[in-house]
Amino acid sequence: MTAKPLNDLLNWRYATKKMDPSKGVPQDRVDAIIEAIRMAPTSSGTQPFELFVVTNAEIRSKIADAAGGQAQITDGSHLLVFAAWDNYTADRIDDVVDLNVKARGDLPMLHAYYDNLKSNYLPRDADVNYAHAARQAYIALGIALVAAAEQEVDSTPMEGFDPDAVDTILGLRARGLRSVVLMPLGYRDAAGDWLLPMDKVRKSRDTIVTEVN
Repeated sequence: MTAKPLNDLLNWRYATKKMDPSKGVPQDRVDAIIEAIRMAPTSSGTQPFELFVVTNAEIRSKIADAAGGQAQITDGSHLLVFAAWDNYTADRIDDVVDLNVKARGDLPMLHAYYDNLKSNYLPRDADVNYAHAARQAYIALGIALVAAAEQEVDSTPMEGFDPDAVDTILGLRARGLRSVVLMPLGYRDAAGDWLLPMDKVRKSRDTIVTEVN
């Protein structure tokens, strides 16, 4: 696979509407996308989400039902489910501290930083903390979309689903998680996807960018 300029890849990718169920994404390409998600930046390095990689056909069918029958979930070969922490807790933040200590040493400034984080996050309402964690998952989603394009794998970000149903299907609430966004992976059905031949629609640079000099 020859490397292409980033903007060419972004022009190539689109929210695929029809995937070819006969074509599965090779594991090495899925692994490359997953690694990009793992490496995505998050606020204070907390990585307050988990990724579920669903290939089981029965479970994907149930999730498709909870997503209004969107066929990419079952026609693609893999479904990525981004699930954010339902709240920040002392234990979860302490785990982040432990990771930092192992990688960088037991620095006094490290403990001071995360103690301050606890004092700010822990008193907040759980829904406020979940919303913050969900935004970190969306950063990873953006990285995942670019990584999929780099691997020439088609993908579709999906918010149109019943999160309570998906949480139940995957047993997320028992793990302190809530589903945020779905991302099927597969290969476009060039003959069957009505969106493929259409021009990409984006606002002009002048419309979306304001230069502050």
